[in-house]
Order: sequence, then structure tokens, then C-alpha cells
Amino acid sequence: MPDDISATRRRLQNLLSGHQTLAFFPAICLGAFWVGGEPALIVAALGLPVFFAFIQGTAKHLPKQTGADAITGLPLRTAVIDTIDQVIDNQSTTGRTTACLAVEIDGFHSIETSFGPAAAEVILKSSARRILDIMRDLDVVARLDGPRFTIALAPMHRTDLETLIQLSSRIQATLSEPLSVDATKIYVSASIGFCLPARAPGQSGAAFLDAAEAALADAKSNGAGSIRAFTPGTTQTTLDRSTIQADVGDALENGQIIPWFQPQISTDTGAISGMEALARWVHPKKGVIPPANFLPAIEENGLIERLGEIILYHSFSALQTWDEAGFNIPTISVNFSATELSNPKLVDKIRWELDRFEFEPSRLTIEILENVIASSDNDTITRNIAALSQLGCGIDLDDFGTGHASIANIRRFAVKRIKIDKSYVKRCDVDRNQQDMLAAILTMAERINLQTLTEGVETVGEHAMLSQLGCGHVQGFSISRPLAFDLTLNWMDAHRKKLAQTPKIGRKAS
Repeated sequence: MPDDISATRRRLQNLLSGHQTLAFFPAICLGAFWVGGEPALIVAALGLPVFFAFIQGTAKHLPKQTGADAITGLPLRTAVIDTIDQVIDNQSTTGRTTACLAVEIDGFHSIETSFGPAAAEVILKSSARRILDIMRDLDVVARLDGPRFTIALAPMHRTDLETLIQLSSRIQATLSEPLSVDATKIYVSASIGFCLPARAPGQSGAAFLDAAEAALADAKSNGAGSIRAFTPGTTQTTLDRSTIQADVGDALENGQIIPWFQPQISTDTGAISGMEALARWVHPKKGVIPPANFLPAIEENGLIERLGEIILYHSFSALQTWDEAGFNIPTISVNFSATELSNPKLVDKIRWELDRFEFEPSRLTIEILENVIASSDNDTITRNIAALSQLGCGIDLDDFGTGHASIANIRRFAVKRIKIDKSYVKRCDVDRNQQDMLAAILTMAERINLQTLTEGVETVGEHAMLSQLGCGHVQGFSISRPLAFDLTLNWMDAHRKKLAQTPKIGRKAS
């Protein structure tokens, strides 16, 4: 047997990548051994189906001949199903079991729209390679569809929840490392679902994989970068997600998906400094559905720009109503995705809506995620943000402190205010480490002339500490939960009366 196992493994991966044709002969092997002579490779494990792979020269139709994926060179789902079936069949003899994982690159449709299909292909290939690099030699990695992969673990005597969570975290960590595509750094995250043998809904490879995919769907509904294990209740979650996927288009056009509004408060004066528009699905039977449960379906159905149009229209309509009612709300903040920012017609669309409602551009604040400006060398995104800033719109950098945005990028994209992520806020009134982190961020912002807003402020103590540290604006449950439009006027009236009766708690604004 060769000493260089890594070289052997790389050799097999090169064969599977499509550069050469392979003839595959399935067999059952009760050990691992080397086939000498002409270039030939075998990967085998106790009780696993294995393949003898012989070089036959260059070919253009490898996927058709071998069942390999055309882009990544990985085998397809049947390889994982067959592997798990073999482990289950031999479990009584070997005493070993397995587990199945399903992995999906988050926001892949937006990445493809923003950076193009060539970049998307590079991400798929790189992701496949990175997953392979951290797996053991006898783990089986396959591609499902789109940006999804699946893994069958090599037979083990014991699989437990902690082991699978640790493995999932390792996969997320390796996939989150920046990818360079044409000198552009792109950052991605991954959601992962897995099925443990003790919780599998059936004793077959197909049942394991179905359960892992159901857990993945559950993870995605909780937001990007989530990890979920399959449980008996996961199936219903998946059914709900399928229903959402089918209904979301009609919901957009029927007026069920609309913005709710969360107030932003000046720590200096206590006055309302703005409102943020947050999408909510008001379902006639299921009630209010949060965005984490339907935004993935919006994205997968290619409806993210249509959602943006609806949110912007209703936001301006609300702002107009507040003006007519005598409430001076300086600005409405609306989130814009990378997909929307990549549209060459975006500035014209926004200008048209501003003209329709006769608003100055300063009444609109564009919120962009930190990872958008951190990873984007997309010329259209750069031009659009610059044009909107020159037009007079505010530019907020959302979730600041969670991504990889540099000071240079903040300058380049004309960011006017950073929204400090809620992870820095929790218990900041009693946690000295949190206070030190916030103070450092606020000092940096002041030095480079950035306004500041902290989101996720849940207690009066946190609010007071942020005011003391010099944060300019706050937003969160301590002030108000997101409000349906019908409730906003009453809340504004009550807040104005309360403000007139109580002294301000602020110190300064930045």
C-alpha cells in the first residue's frame, strides 16, 4: 500500500473532477488495499460499496458515464444513499453506524445575480473542494442540486449530537473563508441540517437523506448560518416551508407581505429620528410570519426585487400619511439586497418613487449589509450606491461588527451611519467587556465622522448605557417592537406626549 495516502486521495479527486474518463466497477470490500500495475485506484472500507477506477483517457461525457456532477466532479445523491444503505445492512455484523448531513450555501441566487454565473461556478467548485479537504478519507461527499451538498459519514461505533454539531461548525468555518474570484473577495455562509441514526425516520439511505434535507430546510428558516438536527417535528416544518414556497408569489401580489415599522430614537433628544421598514407576511390563516421564514422562498423564486418595490412603495405611503398627521419623521430606512443593488435601473426606480410622493432624497435611508460592501467589487453596486449618496439618500451599514467591512470600503461606499449589531448590546449595562467593545466602535465612528445607531436594544439599562457611551440613535424592543402601520399613529402620539412629560436621557449624538 502506498505511503502517501494524501497523494492517493488527490489522485482520485482529480480523476473524479472530469479531466479523465473512468470505468467504474462496483464491489463490496472487506478491507482497504492497493491495486498495483497501471494507474488504478481503489477506496474501500469495511462493508462499503467501492469502485475500481481505471484511467481510460480524456473524455467529454464523464458525468453521463459515471454519475458525477458536471461542475464539481462530486458523485450525486445516490452515492450517499447507497453508502448509508450498506452501513445499515452491515450494522448487525460491524456494530457501526453512520450519519447524514445536508449543506447549502446561503444566498446563492443573490451571489449568482451579483457576480455572475462564472463566479457562482467557482464558488461551487471551491466549496466542494473545501468540504472534501476537512472530511475523512472514507466519508462520502456528493452534490445534490444548486448550492447544496450532502455527506455520509464513514462507519463509526458512535455518532452523537455533539460530534455532528462540531463537524457542522468546522464545515461552516472552512466555507466562510473568503474566496477570490477575478481579484474580488466573496464571503459566503452555509446552513446545515443533519440526521443522527437514533432519530432517523426510517432505516434506509433515502430516509436518512430526506431527514437531513428536512433539517436543512428547518435551519434555513431560522436564518443564514444555522445548524439543525432532524427531530420528529422537523417534517411539519418542511411541509410548512413547501407551502410557503408555493404561496409566497401570490402573497406578494395580494398585499399580504407589507412593511411593519420600528422606531429609531435619538439618544440626545428622545425624539423619533427615523423608522425602519421590516417585511412581514400577514397570512390569513397562519397570522404574522417573520421574514426569516419566507425570505429564503422569496429569494429562491427570484422575487427579491419585486419585494423591494412593494416595501419601498408602502414605506413612502406610510411616510406621507405621518407627514399629513403632523408627525415629523425625518427618514424611512429600507433594506436593499445585493440583488437589488446590482440592478442598473435601481437609481431610476428610486428616483421615480421619490418624485411620485414628492419627497426629498434625504427622506430615504438605504440599508446595506456589511458583507455586501466587504465582498463586492461589482461595478454596478458601487455605481448605484455612489449615485444614491450623491442624490442625497442616507447610506446605513447594517449589522456592523459581524462581517468584514474595512474602513476603506466604508469610505468607498459613502456610508453615513453604522448600525451596530445587537450582539454588542446584550447586557452592555452590566458587562464591562461589552462596554469596552462599544466604546471602541463609537470612538472609531466619531473619529471618521460616522453617525451611529445601535439595534437590538431590549432594556432600559442598555438604552441608558448606550446614551452614556455616546451612541447617537437606538432601536429595539425597549422602545417598541415593529408595528403594523395601523398602530404607528397611536404609538407616535403616545411617544410625543411621554416625551413632553419626561426629561431626555441622552448625553450627545453622533
